[in-house]
Amino acid sequence: MAGLLEQLAALLGADAVLTGEAVRARATSWIDLAPLQALAVACPRTTAEVAATLRICHAARQPVVVCGGGTNLVQATRTCADELVLSLERMAAVVAVDPIHLTLTAQAGAPLQRVQEAAAAHDLFFPLDLAARGSATVGGCLAMNAGGVRVLRYGMMRELVLGVEAVLADGTQLSSLNTLLKNNAGYDLKQLFIGSEGSLGVVTQAVLRLFPAPRSRSTALVALAEFDLLVRLLHLLQRELDGALTSFEVMWEEYYRLTTTPPAPSRPPLPHGARYYVLVEALGSHPQLDNVRFEQALDRAAEEGLIEAAVVARTAHQHASLWRVREDSEQIERQYPLALGYDVSLPIAAMESYVAQVRAELRRQYGAEARCWVYGHLGDGNLHLNVWAPQFVDTDASQVAAIVYSGLHTVGGSISAEHGVGLEKKAYLSLSRTAQEIATMRRIKQALDPHAILNPGKIFDPERIHAP
Repeated sequence: MAGLLEQLAALLGADAVLTGEAVRARATSWIDLAPLQALAVACPRTTAEVAATLRICHAARQPVVVCGGGTNLVQATRTCADELVLSLERMAAVVAVDPIHLTLTAQAGAPLQRVQEAAAAHDLFFPLDLAARGSATVGGCLAMNAGGVRVLRYGMMRELVLGVEAVLADGTQLSSLNTLLKNNAGYDLKQLFIGSEGSLGVVTQAVLRLFPAPRSRSTALVALAEFDLLVRLLHLLQRELDGALTSFEVMWEEYYRLTTTPPAPSRPPLPHGARYYVLVEALGSHPQLDNVRFEQALDRAAEEGLIEAAVVARTAHQHASLWRVREDSEQIERQYPLALGYDVSLPIAAMESYVAQVRAELRRQYGAEARCWVYGHLGDGNLHLNVWAPQFVDTDASQVAAIVYSGLHTVGGSISAEHGVGLEKKAYLSLSRTAQEIATMRRIKQALDPHAILNPGKIFDPERIHAP
């Protein structure tokens, strides 16, 4: 190991290879502040240095875990003491913005917020958005196929990437920084890396799609009494707003109460007591016309008996205040430290009975004090569930996961809507993928990373990669 670290130091510079206390001074992730456990942290500055680093590690059979902003929620970048962390923190530049072809090229370590701001400086718009925008990186968003709050209109990260530059486990560089919307010349290799959690290669740069900057932003919070009214409201807004609806974020009453009651900083924009609260947002190009149409759509929803109450944001501060209510999920961790979080997707028609089933089983196993906060991107079928009971201990995680995941297979749902698999969900992968699909995934992994050095143990157990 000393020889390997010496090679890396000679390649990257001694200041770019951290060991000992410099490693332990870093946190494991943004939600796990325990000292990082790793052999070393290598910080290359260029794609060529990434390639050379991986060639050294491939020859030495050295396991490597690629790290971006550390904001993933499924232990996708958790390391062991003998693994090397490959950090892209020094590759964080926005390389170019092309206002003619509506593209932006960024290095993988660039934070999402930097990309958004670079696009805005050219009066353009990169639509991917999530609460961790200041820390989550382009490479991390690619590796996890990030979703966020605008999937309903713009899709997930996969739909927003035109080209990538990546390095394979053996150091082979793949430069496919395509800028074309239409390119059917053979396999679309970038799709191998998007959503692969750093297990097939290391993305070092990406070409992202941009859009004209919106001129209007219409935001409202509405309260509803019944689940079936949520579905009717979604369809009404999609119809009346003519494709401008970007977000349809639903909060079950328990979650809304938690994020709008002290010690949470927000106060309730609408009174507590409704069963569901929905944050709706539309982006458009004609401010006055769009705002009028937005409010007319809400008026129509009220006339049809879909909503009980509504509040519309009039200022930027009010926009931010409404979004803070939805995005303040950290209140769960702060107030209930042993709460367990889950990210699932399923058909909208199955959601009400699914949530009721999960809650009933939690009460049966953990008593009446068990809590289940539910919120999420209902418009694209994605729910987040956070579960807590006063008697929880660490060993309850697998039992609770079985409760949350057990009802998904029969309705065609997924154990992971947007957070990936990592370590946390790999035991449940077969609930969402067939044996044939998993076998094919393993064959791809074997072909691109035959020594299983990239992010070992994530998605699959290493010893099973070569299984027939």
